[in-house]
Amino acid sequence: MLFNSYTYLLFFLPLVLLGFHLLRRAPFRVSVAFLVVSSLIYYGWWDWNNLWIIGGSCIANFFAGRAISRRRPSKSGFAILTAGVIANLGILSYYKYAGFFAKMATSWAHADFDIPAIILPLGISFFTFQQVAYLVDAWRGETKEYHFWDYLLFVTFFPQLIAGPIVHHKEMLPQFVRHKGKGLSANDLSIGAVILVVGLFKKVVIADYLARTSTPLFDLAASGDRSLTCGEAWAATLAYALQIYFDFSGYSDMAIGSARLFGIKLPVNFHSPYKAVSVIDFWRRWHITLSRFLRDYLYIPLGGNRRGPLRRYGNLLMTMLLGGLWHGAGWTFLIWGGLHGLYLCINHGWVALRKKFSLPAIPKVLSIPITFLAVILAWIPFRAGNYELVATGSMHDALEATRSILSSMAGLHGLEFWPSESGIVASSTRAWRPICLGLILVWFLPNTQQFMRRYFPALGLAQLPGGALGPRKRWQWRPTTGWLLFTLALLYAVSREFDKLSEFIYFQF
Repeated sequence: MLFNSYTYLLFFLPLVLLGFHLLRRAPFRVSVAFLVVSSLIYYGWWDWNNLWIIGGSCIANFFAGRAISRRRPSKSGFAILTAGVIANLGILSYYKYAGFFAKMATSWAHADFDIPAIILPLGISFFTFQQVAYLVDAWRGETKEYHFWDYLLFVTFFPQLIAGPIVHHKEMLPQFVRHKGKGLSANDLSIGAVILVVGLFKKVVIADYLARTSTPLFDLAASGDRSLTCGEAWAATLAYALQIYFDFSGYSDMAIGSARLFGIKLPVNFHSPYKAVSVIDFWRRWHITLSRFLRDYLYIPLGGNRRGPLRRYGNLLMTMLLGGLWHGAGWTFLIWGGLHGLYLCINHGWVALRKKFSLPAIPKVLSIPITFLAVILAWIPFRAGNYELVATGSMHDALEATRSILSSMAGLHGLEFWPSESGIVASSTRAWRPICLGLILVWFLPNTQQFMRRYFPALGLAQLPGGALGPRKRWQWRPTTGWLLFTLALLYAVSREFDKLSEFIYFQF
């Protein structure tokens, strides 16, 4: 069930909240078990057959983690860690990459490898990474012997189960213990509900409206029926850049808001990334928990920046290439990851050059649009990757769509802004008006966490740019009549578009 569905908002979420509150006087493990069972029902709603995958994964990793903790730092403990990581990544690779490798082998060997259709279990990338981190932390001595039901709740807690954030056991488990026996609170309910409504507005009203521009234009470029005009190509790219921004930001808000209803704070996962002054800064703001995982469990173990600049740049490229492959089993996702790896190498090289020659920083009025341009150009192969992932798609389709849009943006098919006849999108006004409004929102308005900053909406906010508490602002949310009316206005706007149900972009990863 989707966050932006009647089933979730009117039935599942209220019933789970009511049950959790009624069990506040019950033994702690009973309320934990109730949330675990509820989360498994939420997960199984799409396909009940996948419950054995997440259930088996949790059981195996729980006991592997215990064995590693008891045997560290012996060879047998390291052997269990190695086997556990390989098993986790092997299962993920089978479900996510078997088809990709089969297509690649077919292309290279000119033979047809018959791979049965494999349905990707929802959220497998996220709960696999969480448990790999748990096993590594067990080897490092950073875990304790959690109760089995506590561990299950850490992995399966439904607000973060399908598309993150990628939570850490040290962030989540102590919170459930602190809230033992408290049930629901009016303060958490009001804060969580507002964040949930803001996220709904971003997804249903903004992101899905922008998709009406980006999707048909990308489809036209992929079809090869005609080349996009220069204006259409820029509209497609900017509309998708804003669509994925509000789609992912909206999902993150809904996850944080849903968890806060129970008194639980999830880590911040999204912090105005299009205000970034560099690509380094962008990855401190976009999918923050994935960036943290890649840094702590891939980049640093590879050597990080400890073995000279050449090794550092190699580690950056490797990390981002694997990050791209994590997003999708296709060459265009590798291109996206490779571009960001290259961007990061250039960015770090520029930082080193500035430090060596005492050069001034690029002013924000230039650095923000330069960073934004680099990011949106990389979004083109990322979005075109959809044409490689579908059963009837191919790498050629995805690369052709990427080439077509980039060449049209550069004016290689002429400088016509919009087709003289009615194009695939009815008019330039219909396409560009929401794009301009979206750019104003992402560049000049505060984000949800800053809007709710008085009430500490998420973990880790104080460490982010502009995330410190600071003096209170008049535009920050407070439980007043005026802000209630504002929230109801957002909810009314959502209700007008709510029947147009659509999945979140990150659900495919």
